[in-house]
Order: sequence, then C-alpha cells, then structure tokens
Amino acid sequence: ATVPPPGAGGEAAPGHSSLFGYIEDLQELTIIERPVRRSLKTPEEIERLTVDEELSDIERAVYLLSSGQDIQGTSVVANLPVLMRQNPAETLRRVLPKIREVLHVAGVEMQLTAAVSFLTVLQEESVSIHTYSHSFLHIILQNLEHRDAGVSNAWLETLLAVIEALPKETVRHEILNPLVSKAQLSQTLQSRLVSCKIMGKVANKFEAHIVKREVLPLVKSLCQDVEYEVRACMCRQLEHVARGIGTELTKTVVLPELVELARDEGSSVRLAAFETLVNLLDMFDAGIFTPEQHLRFLEFYKKLSTLGLQQENGHNDNQLHLQTLEQEKKYISVRKNCAYNFPAMIVFVDPKNFHLELYSIFFCLCHDPEVPVRYTMAISFFEVAKLLNSDVYTIHKELVTLLQDESLEVLDALVGHLPEILELMTNRGENNGSESKLLSIPDLIPALTTAEQRAATSLKWRTHEKLLQKYACLPHIISSDQIYYRFLHRMLTIILTNNVLPVQKAAARTLCVYLRYNRKQEQRHEVIQKLIAQLGQGKSYWNRLRFLDTCEFIMELFSKSFFCKYFFLPVLELTHDPVANVRMKLCCLLPKVKSTLKIPTDKHLLQQLELCIRKLLCQEKDKDVLTIVKRFQKRFYENDLLDQEKERQEHLLLEMVYFISKEEKKSKLVRSQSFSTQVLHPKYSNIDKCPKYLYNLHCLPPSSLSKLPLCVSDDSFRTHAVGNSGSAAFPSSSSRNLFNSADQKSNGNKESQTRRMSM
Repeated sequence: ATVPPPGAGGEAAPGHSSLFGYIEDLQELTIIERPVRRSLKTPEEIERLTVDEELSDIERAVYLLSSGQDIQGTSVVANLPVLMRQNPAETLRRVLPKIREVLHVAGVEMQLTAAVSFLTVLQEESVSIHTYSHSFLHIILQNLEHRDAGVSNAWLETLLAVIEALPKETVRHEILNPLVSKAQLSQTLQSRLVSCKIMGKVANKFEAHIVKREVLPLVKSLCQDVEYEVRACMCRQLEHVARGIGTELTKTVVLPELVELARDEGSSVRLAAFETLVNLLDMFDAGIFTPEQHLRFLEFYKKLSTLGLQQENGHNDNQLHLQTLEQEKKYISVRKNCAYNFPAMIVFVDPKNFHLELYSIFFCLCHDPEVPVRYTMAISFFEVAKLLNSDVYTIHKELVTLLQDESLEVLDALVGHLPEILELMTNRGENNGSESKLLSIPDLIPALTTAEQRAATSLKWRTHEKLLQKYACLPHIISSDQIYYRFLHRMLTIILTNNVLPVQKAAARTLCVYLRYNRKQEQRHEVIQKLIAQLGQGKSYWNRLRFLDTCEFIMELFSKSFFCKYFFLPVLELTHDPVANVRMKLCCLLPKVKSTLKIPTDKHLLQQLELCIRKLLCQEKDKDVLTIVKRFQKRFYENDLLDQEKERQEHLLLEMVYFISKEEKKSKLVRSQSFSTQVLHPKYSNIDKCPKYLYNLHCLPPSSLSKLPLCVSDDSFRTHAVGNSGSAAFPSSSSRNLFNSADQKSNGNKESQTRRMSM
C-alpha cells in the first residue's frame, strides 16, 4: 500500500506530517541564520575598527575622523560636547576642523548628529559666544541648505537658537546681509523657505527702524513669492515680525499683507493668514476697527449665534429645503463656538455696552434648544459675571433659568462656580446686609430648591453630591432664617432617607455649616436635639453611623467646648451599641473625641471616657473592635507613661547632682585634714567648729531625728546643715536613696553610728 502525499486526497500518516513540519522549521531557521552570518565582521574589518588604547581622547577623535568608518565618525561627533567640556582649546584646534571636512561628504545620520551636538555645545556654554560664533557659525550656515529636508530643518533649528544668543552686529553681518541674496526668486525653494523662518527670528533682534529698512522689504518680497509654500511660510512668520516692529508699523505694513494673503488662491495660504490674524488680535485695541467694521463684525456674530434657529418660529411646513441632520450638527457646533467665545465678545464691545449690544445674544444662547450650547454657556457664566462686574445684575434671570434647566449636564456645569457667581451677585452693593442680599436675586431660593430636588430624583448622584457641597456657601448669600426653613431641614431629610453614602456625608457637612452660622439659639437647640434623637438614637444602625460622621464634621467646624457640651456624652453612649460596626467606627473616632477635652475643666468627661474604655476592654466580644480599643488604650496612656518617665529621669538627675556635689566636698575635706597638725582625732577634729549645728541636732525631737540619714559622714553634716526650722536641706526622695546606699557601705560601722547619736 502506498501512502498518499499530503493534499492528494488521503490523510497523511501522523509521523509523515510531523516530519514535514520539522523540515519546514529547519528551513525557516536556515533562512533566519543567513543574515546573521552576513552581518558578522571579517578579521580585516575588525582590524580596521580597532583603535590603539594608548591614544588620548583628542587623538582618538582625530584618528577616527580621518581614517575611521562612518559609524565611528558619527560617534565622535556625538561626543563633541564632552570633548568641549574636557579640553575646549584642543577640540577647537584639532577636532572641529576635521568635523568640518567630514560633514561635506557625511551622510544624513552624521549631519543630524552634528546639528544636535552643535546646539548642545551652545546650551552648555562650553565656550564664549564670541568663540562659538567664530568656530561653529560658519559650519552651521554651510550645511543650512542641505539637499535633505530633514537635515536642513535640523541645522535651521540650531541656527535659530544661535541667533537668540549672538550679538546684534554678528547677526547683521553674518546672517542678515547674506539673507538678501538668498531670498531672491533665483534661489532654490528650500533656500527661500529657510529665509522666511530666519526673517521671523531676526525681526525680534533689532530695533523697529532697522527692521523697517532692512527686513520688511524682504518680507514683502517673500509674501508675493510665486510658490504658495513660500507665501504660506512667510505668512506664519508675520506674527513674529509684527511683534518685533510694534503696533503702528503692523497696522500700516503687516495688516495689508495679511489681508492680501487672506484672499490667496492657495487654501494653505488663506489658513495661515487667518491663524496669524487671530494670533495678532491681542496686539490691537478696538480702535483698529472703524465703526462700520465694528458694527459689521458684531452683526455677523449675532447671525452666527442664531444660525439654524430662524425657522423655529416660522410656519413654512411645506418648504422643500429641509435641513439635513449633518447641517443641524454644523449649526449646533457654530452656536456652541459662539457661546464659548462670548466672554471675548464682551471684551470686544466693552462691558459697559453689554446690555445694549450683547444681552439679546446672551439671552438666546442661554435659552438655546440644544443642550451643548446651554452647557457651554453654563461653563462660561462665571467668566461673564466677572467681566460685567457692577453690571452683573443684568444676568440674574439667566442664572435662575440655568439653575432650573431640565438637563443635569447644564446644572452640573453651572454649579462648579456657583459660590463665586452668587458672591459676585450679592456683593454688588457693599452696604447691603445679609438680610437684604436676597432681594438682589429674585426667585433664587425656589431655583436652588428646584435644582436640588431634580438632582435628588436623578440617578446622577455625583451631581447631587457636588450640588450639596456647593450649597455650603449659602450662609454668606442669604439670611439665617431662610436657610433654616428652606434648606437645613432638607439636609437632615437627605441624611435620613438617601441611600448614597457620599451624598449623605455631603448633606451632613453642609448641615453642620448651616448650624455653625445659625444666629438663633432656640433653632440651634432644636437641630441638635433632632440630630441626637433621630440619628444618634435612631433605630437604624445606618443612621447611627451617620451620626458619628456628623460629629466628626462638628469637631472640624465647631469649638471643642461646643462638642463637649452637646455631643460628647451622646457619642460615648454608642459604646453600648448592639451593632459591631457602630462600635468599631466609634472606637476609630475616640482619638479625636479625646482631643476635644480640656483638663481640668472636662475632668469628669475624661473619667466617663476611661470608664467606657474599661467596659469595652472587659465586655467587648468582637475581635476587630477589641483590637481598635487596645490600640487606642495604648495611645491613651502613652502620654501619661511618657510623662512619668520624664519625671523619674528628672529625680534621678537631681540625685546625681546632689551625690556628685557631696563627694566633691568630701574629697576637699579629706585633703584639708591631711595637712592639719591638730592633735584631735580626725573623727572629732571639727566638732568645735559647729557647736550650734550639734546643738540644733540635740534639740530636735526624736521623731525628727529618726527621719535624718544617720549614715552620712561628718562632712555631710557640715555641708547639708539643718535650717532654723529643723528641716533637712535635701529632698526626701534623695534622702531615701542616699540612706539605702549608705547602709550598704557602713554595715560594719554600727558602733561609730551609736557614738554619733550619743553626741
């Protein structure tokens, strides 16, 4: 039986197919191996690439540039900044001329490397700018018109950086003067493009009269070049030229050229002219436009702001030219861009003329039927309010409109700067009190409550959270009573009923801010009682957890005494909470709770806290809660233990000083006794010198004598004499320590002690 070949109709045997697979793999490996073998260097090539190791860096660089291969020469060029740092004089004398010779025939890689290295040498300031211009500038200019566009651009970037550092005279003689011939039509396209970019850089180097006399004629010539690439390139450089010659020359010379280029047949030239004109707008004031031009531009902006809306109020239902979906998208994009640039239009017409010239457009954009347009207006509303300043009252109605917008995206965009917007609007009158501020913004409170309710009923809880956080600014905007009746109880309701934790916390903090600025004591007490009863003592453990969050905000916003007066004991009651999570959260909060105590004023509260901790240590069954309590207990007593240790060290220090002083005096006494020639026994040699001291000891009652250290030597009696009152002159603790140490030293001197007591 014959085995059919693969693909001949029958199935190949397993061994046969695997054999063919191995053969194919081997063939692939052979194909891969061939380039690797070809890339290996022959011994002759390795010999040519080998350099004597004893050569110095300069000599090696010269050798590689002279007889090395391209890759070695490129390495030397890349290492040029290092050589300039190490030995600039020899590098300029021997290496740089070789690089100049090699660059004439160098490839693209070496050219690009040289451009980067020359720029690095300039930036590192390895040599003075005079030396750099003398040594490097000619090489840069020679390679500026390289046939490869990438190389030419690399050298151009280096030259533009060099122009900024070169002196004016050097730029004028070495760059500007040769530029006149290179900008002529007879030169290559690449040469004229390079000239355009150099013109933009040179214009900022000289005074306006020099630029007008020597640069502007070349600029005009390049703006009228026959090639559209040159016209577009020069058009983009007109911005730099204009900033170099000033506003007046720009109006008379540059603007006419821009207007002409804006009508060019090439689309790239027209685009460049438009972009340049936009970039130059900040140079001009409104006086650049005639009244007719000003009015024409404003009317054009108004037309764009309502583009696509003219047929909204029409009744031509049978019109044939219906707007397509693509056209509607374009119209929406145009109106959106008009909304984005509305603050700039206020600057254009002057804020004083806002109500007369722009308010109608502002109204239309805020009531635009498309959400993206209203969203953009909501984002820029704060900028508009800042520009209007004292005339901000003219846009109150639009603020209320955007607050009541049906789209939450619009509301979210407006709320971002809501505190700043409300502050600008309410501070319009400096003498207005907080009670009368509300009158300046009609319908503000209904709009704010409507916005909050719409956010609460939506699924976008982040917008709701953001809104509640921003509502914390209301105490600075409206009256305390308005906050109490319209917002404060709403915050408490959100804490009790909302299911989103970030929203509850935001409401809790805002409620604490409202409570902080509430002016009526009875309203404060009512809110505090509700917090304790409905949250702290609530049936749901979730509410009790929120009570602890609220207490944390109260500790942040209120004084320590306020917290201790109203919330300290209700918080401690939660140590008996049946839910372990509540007890755990409380234990985590205990360090902050303890920090609110003022000792000794709050000593009774501290005792209550210690009692609760002891109960938790004895009765707590949850291991996580117990771990947190033990950790707090350690911190709780750490300071006390540290204080006790400090006190013990202080006592030890005093005792050491006292003992050292006694020993010094004892040694002095021994030295004096050694030179004494008295016949009296040394033990009793000084008795006559202190009869009063001994008399006082004799007169002391037995109880006082029993408290004195009996083991001290005679010199100690002289040094630490007893005062007139009969009390010892050293501390009692030190006396006890000295008594114990003396007992160990005088166990065999009991008879002498008895004789001293007899005396």
